[in-house]
Amino acid sequence: MPAPARRSRLLVLASTFPAHPDDGVPAFVLDLARQQALEFDTAVLTPRVPGAPRSEVVDGVRVVRFPYFPRRFEDLADGAILDNLKERRTRLLQVPALLAAQYAAVRRAVRSFRPDVVHAHWTIPQALVATLAAPGVPLVVTTHGGDVYALRAAPLVRLKRRVLGRAAHVTTVNGEMREQLTAWGVPEQRSSVVPMGVDLEPARAARARTERRPGRVVAVGRLVEKKGFGNLLEALRGLDDPAWELVVVGDGPYRARLEEQAAGLPVTFTGQRGKTEVLDTLASAQVVALPSVPAANGDQEGLPVTLLEAAAVGAAIVASDLPGIRDVVEDDVSGQLVTPGDVPALREALRRALTDDTARARWQDGAVRAATAFSGDRIGERYRAVLRDALR
Repeated sequence: MPAPARRSRLLVLASTFPAHPDDGVPAFVLDLARQQALEFDTAVLTPRVPGAPRSEVVDGVRVVRFPYFPRRFEDLADGAILDNLKERRTRLLQVPALLAAQYAAVRRAVRSFRPDVVHAHWTIPQALVATLAAPGVPLVVTTHGGDVYALRAAPLVRLKRRVLGRAAHVTTVNGEMREQLTAWGVPEQRSSVVPMGVDLEPARAARARTERRPGRVVAVGRLVEKKGFGNLLEALRGLDDPAWELVVVGDGPYRARLEEQAAGLPVTFTGQRGKTEVLDTLASAQVVALPSVPAANGDQEGLPVTLLEAAAVGAAIVASDLPGIRDVVEDDVSGQLVTPGDVPALREALRRALTDDTARARWQDGAVRAATAFSGDRIGERYRAVLRDALR
């Protein structure tokens, strides 16, 4: 019998990746890598984070974490890099070390793993490093939001245009971001809108086992400026009727100021939680709020995975009217949309979601229907098709 054909090899580069299953770190890169591993021999290369093994195999995906700074101080990639830099400027010292270490790690992977295609999540630093360290390997780049909306200084924009212009294909998570890629010179035939996906079965299980709590509002995400949680607290502070409680899941540099702002209100900050607990918390909500706003540095949501999870558990969603978010939430059909930063409008939307049973049921049903278009299986096949095209 002839030997089976060798599967094409895929090297995935990312800077946000869970240290352990269900540890609360966004796992969309791992979830997508699992889908890619159905067709490709898949390896993920990512920076080291505290408590994570140097290498492991997760559901058929090889994961290698490279060191980039003395372990005692190595925290630039523990969470979102842009937010970590904003929180403490001294972390800028780790940036050149991370770039150099990632370059060396990619060079080693090219020699040992011999990938047929590279998939880089985020333009900077991953796609930049791949362009330099693996110039002969077809490159697919996925932009998630911050790498398009932020980093707007002219030299950085020129750098992004150069990197993206050399990619075999660029995917992004909403149409507005694709328009920006086109403006930067990426040919339309080499770009597409392909969001991250959501695993529907765990969401359905959470919905089935969890009882909704009357008056409960839930917000999930990293506690940073672009999430708009300060506006949510201000809106709820002025909401005297009906009775409500807010559960905030997540951690980040804005936690102390948000806790101070929430003093005297029925608000619980749980900190970071694993995916199972997050889904159960979302499913327990009468309302899930995503009051996102553009940050001062231009960063804003691309298409939050939390939004997809909230839709999949059948939540009544109140969210800011931003590109990406409106790809999931159709106003008064699968939730409510409000102008970003408009606190009175947010307050009235929350009031309606908490009191209008008929509308809330309609939004819940609409959210479940909307989530099906973003199932992990469907999104995984779309990304596998992009990779196949890049190989050709």
